Amino acid sequence: MPLNAKEDATRQIDHLPDQATLNDIMYELYVKQKIEGGIKAIEEGRTVPHDQIKARIMARHKSP
Repeated sequence: MPLNAKEDATRQIDHLPDQATLNDIMYELYVKQKIEGGIKAIEEGRTVPHDQIKARIMARHKSP
């Protein structure tokens, strides 16, 4: 069963060492949120293949 946000955050914080700072806690929660957002984007098909991104970057940096 999926946890609610508070339960999920509490579980994640409980896995950190006792010496963790507030910045450590905030960073861990931020990274988890970003990873979950990326997974959701993949599942929803909201991604761009690597070769297309590479082509866009190369096109921007071509000499005229």
